[in-house]
Amino acid sequence: MAGAAAPQQRGGNAEDVSAEALAEIGLRYEVDGEIATITLNRPDKRNAQTFATWSALADIGGNLPEQVRVVVVKGEGPSFSAGIDLRMFTPEGVPGQGSFSSAAALDGPAFEERLRQAQQGFLWLRRPEIVSIAAVQGHAIGAGFQLALACDLRIITNDVKFCMKEPALGLVPDLTGTKPLVELVGLAKAIDICLTARTVEADEAMRIGLAEKMVAKSDLAKAVQDKIAELLSTNRDAAAATKRLLQGARGRTLEEQSAAEGAEQAKRLRALFR
Repeated sequence: MAGAAAPQQRGGNAEDVSAEALAEIGLRYEVDGEIATITLNRPDKRNAQTFATWSALADIGGNLPEQVRVVVVKGEGPSFSAGIDLRMFTPEGVPGQGSFSSAAALDGPAFEERLRQAQQGFLWLRRPEIVSIAAVQGHAIGAGFQLALACDLRIITNDVKFCMKEPALGLVPDLTGTKPLVELVGLAKAIDICLTARTVEADEAMRIGLAEKMVAKSDLAKAVQDKIAELLSTNRDAAAATKRLLQGARGRTLEEQSAAEGAEQAKRLRALFR
């Protein structure tokens, strides 16, 4: 739930997103060739998120330079993100951003639009033309867990603590995290994780498929760089086409998926040999 601005189509410049404005929100954004890095940068608050966080994430996605192939999302300090800034539960809220009580006062269409805009900060991380990596250490709670789930891949440290805290706070997870959670761990396990609001530690996260790799905290940066190098070693257009196929596979029959494979391959062959 947020007063976020709807993101623009991809293709802006890195400069379109002001570093100074992001710093005030608690984000750092850097583009280095084909790699973009987003850092949650409120370590004193364990990178708690606000309405402005979600708006800024949407703006970054809307202005992502065309050359970017890999997006890394990480947190400064000991935690990835401890979730929602608790000031949002107070009547005063976050200065200049409002509160959950002000969001609750909106009528149906206005509320739905604000929520849709907030979700845009998470949805763009799934685009076929990029691969997103969450580099997760320490706490990834609520909105932090959902931000990690919004990414294609999760590389975690051995001190990770995932928790879908929203039901314990009287809320539901609404930042696009429920679908990937069910797809990763199955319905029964997702129900167990969400409805108990229990903590999933690193070993369990690996065992049930929440993460692709677990490393010591001191090895996290290298593990991410190694994965980036592997991802950039493949053909850009073929990688995007393959990701589209994989994303659509669950919703298609075998025959439909076979046809989709053929259509994508025809495009690739024509691009390579005509």
